[in-house]
Amino acid sequence: MPRKSPHPEKYSHRISKGRLDDMIADATIDCYNDSELVCGFYTMIKDDLAVPFSTALLGIQVIVERIDLTETSEEIVAVCHRGRERQRIPLLDLLLPTPKPFGSDWVEAYRRWVRGQ
Repeated sequence: MPRKSPHPEKYSHRISKGRLDDMIADATIDCYNDSELVCGFYTMIKDDLAVPFSTALLGIQVIVERIDLTETSEEIVAVCHRGRERQRIPLLDLLLPTPKPFGSDWVEAYRRWVRGQ
């Protein structure tokens, strides 16, 4: 079950590059191939990101209800819904709201890892 913030409100802070690098090391420890690396990040994000939260996609408010891992491409996606419609959005393309939801540091660490910064 995703970790919820001790306070229902969202939080906002800047995270240092050093902290992101430490998080990347934590997520990828003992990983031997690309599949295991992605699974390491998926586990951290799924466990720590407080969902659901609201964000905008193409100017439309949606609810991010959960994080998932696609079986075929092993891509981390956000499962978003609006009304009865649901869509999976690559986590790399998801706009995080301001203030960011609790646990979104893991999303930032994943993005930094993918971009190789």
